[in-house]
Amino acid sequence: MEELIRKLYETGFLEREEFKKLIEDRNEESYEALKKLASKRAIENYGHDVYLRGLIEFTNYCRNDCYYCGIRASNKEAERYRLSKDEILYCADMGYKLGFRTIVLQGGEDLTYKDEEICDIIREIKKLHEDVAVTLSIGEKSKESYEAYFKAGASRYLLRHETANEEHYKKLHPDKLSLENRKECLKNLKEIGYQIGAGFMVGSPYQTIDYIIDDLFYLKKLQPHMIGIGPFIPHKDTPFKDFERGSLELTLYMLAILRLMFPKVLLPATTALGSIDPKGREKGILSGANVVMPNLSPKDVRNKYMLYDGKICTGDEAAECRKCMERRIENIGYKVAVSKGDHIDFVNNLIKC
Repeated sequence: MEELIRKLYETGFLEREEFKKLIEDRNEESYEALKKLASKRAIENYGHDVYLRGLIEFTNYCRNDCYYCGIRASNKEAERYRLSKDEILYCADMGYKLGFRTIVLQGGEDLTYKDEEICDIIREIKKLHEDVAVTLSIGEKSKESYEAYFKAGASRYLLRHETANEEHYKKLHPDKLSLENRKECLKNLKEIGYQIGAGFMVGSPYQTIDYIIDDLFYLKKLQPHMIGIGPFIPHKDTPFKDFERGSLELTLYMLAILRLMFPKVLLPATTALGSIDPKGREKGILSGANVVMPNLSPKDVRNKYMLYDGKICTGDEAAECRKCMERRIENIGYKVAVSKGDHIDFVNNLIKC
């Protein structure tokens, strides 16, 4: 194991069987070794900075029916909501005043918001705060839609691929959704010029180690600027309600592996990590993560954007989330970075241009 970890640290990649051994035969000792090297890599590239991204969950309507998701279209128990343009702009402005320089607009695939309206919201945020990076996380769209958002001022797009294995993808999604289209969307986003984020659930139903390795190989080929992984957590009103949640231990292990594979990637310590362990996000940072996403959504809608059960921070005000997260980060020897937090290679390419 020591030899495999050293090889991953020095080369950034392993053969399939080597990855399988590293993951299948993991133990506390191998995790500690990976964590130490992953933390070293993150500090080499980003120092002790942790980037805050303000998350605005602006709609929980969704046209899709993914089997794992609490806001799936057929969940009649979900209490639906949509934020108006003014409400979104208010949240973004409040986030700016709290020091956020990246605003993430996240929602289900809600067709009520036409492209023109999304573009108008992006332009207004950029008009009010030109030094803010606008990130979108609103699912699968046409290339033309992605181009329109980009021209309006969005520069980042988060779209988890969820699993890179076709057979596994079909077990998580209804027939009308395809892995081929999801990958095509990510390809289009990258071609347009977005900083893109992909990622997968750890411990999702029917997942195997081989499927996780498929994810690693896909990410290696895709080379995203951000990789979001988090433990699967079941929701009581979905077909997967009786499945066990993903493992904190395996999620942290995979974060460390990803940091060694992608030394310069932006790697979030997700809310899901904090939802299964009180110190989950801190443990994520110590395993190589360098991004957290406090919630800027209005307090009265936070408990309605429930992708999974037990989500934390649903009763907090935005300022409380911001201050709490800063304290937590400082308590483990890191500091909040008040900047957009760009992927290093993306910045270097801009400078060359």
